[in-house]
Amino acid sequence: MRPSHIATILDREFEAAASGTHTPVMLWGPPGVGKSQIIAQIARNHDAPLIDVRLSQLEPTDLRGIPFRKDDRVEWAVPALLPDAARHGPTGILFLDEITSALPTVSAAAYQLILDRRLGEYQVPDGWAIFAAGNRPGDRGVSFAMPAPLGNRFTHYEIEANLDDWVVWAHGTAIDPRLIAFLRFRPDLLFDYDASRNPTAFPSPRSWEFAHRALQKFASEPALLLDTLQACVGAAAGVEAKAFIDHMDQLPDLDAIISGRVREVPKHVDLQYGVASALVRRAMQSRESPDARRVLAGILRYATYFPQREMGVMLVTDLERSVGKPLFALPEFHEWANAMSDIMLYEQQPADS
Repeated sequence: MRPSHIATILDREFEAAASGTHTPVMLWGPPGVGKSQIIAQIARNHDAPLIDVRLSQLEPTDLRGIPFRKDDRVEWAVPALLPDAARHGPTGILFLDEITSALPTVSAAAYQLILDRRLGEYQVPDGWAIFAAGNRPGDRGVSFAMPAPLGNRFTHYEIEANLDDWVVWAHGTAIDPRLIAFLRFRPDLLFDYDASRNPTAFPSPRSWEFAHRALQKFASEPALLLDTLQACVGAAAGVEAKAFIDHMDQLPDLDAIISGRVREVPKHVDLQYGVASALVRRAMQSRESPDARRVLAGILRYATYFPQREMGVMLVTDLERSVGKPLFALPEFHEWANAMSDIMLYEQQPADS
């Protein structure tokens, strides 16, 4: 399932905790695909606390608590890491990460916490959602098979890397547009993990974020940049990304494109991806400025000049996902849509039509 759909499900599940209809959710997926990041984003969207419990690092008593004597009885000290309405607030997310890497005795201690929302006398506050995540058994991580009683306490979703969703996220978090363009050019390299080879560095949504950081740190050190990119995404992908980035110095002037002084589209496809990603970033940077309308209008006009019209459709689609509804109010958008109506209608036809 694509990340944007997972995010919608988790958002509804978070809201459902307040009404008593929440069901604990288990996210499955390979390393680096963004499971933890999606859950953290749900917490940020709701300005809610996130308690991240790494079950692989716990002993059973860390979760169950420590027994102590009180008068002639034995009671249990509730671990401070568990949600408490007085300390953490009435709503939030309890995130049981690396649950498939936890010792069986630890996962057994979590049974009652997940299904009944309690451990002995402790009870999870009503407004708190319970989410968990882990790698699949074939991903060659430290992993135990999930016991059936534990698995039956969750709804299960498997997350897969999706380029369109990643591009929206990347523009929103200011990932270097050259990397966005590269992955538009080589979409198969967004995620390329072969567990049988047991790689150390490999392309994934997480490692491309590391590559972005490498570009910020080592762009002025060309002798080091290749090595740092390879350290993030692996040898082969690092070489391709470096060659692509080196070619981006041939991009046309963006201001001249937006003003209409340049209408020529680069002949090389990689540069077309590059200019498209750079224009989307320019639109996002100008969103709050008085110049926003002029920038969007200029980009929409330029989108009609691509010799491969599918490239123009990709540009405007990424633009809409990044800036939203203001795009639709522009007369240039309607002009572009009319010019592209035949290709857009064709793409929406059923496969067997």
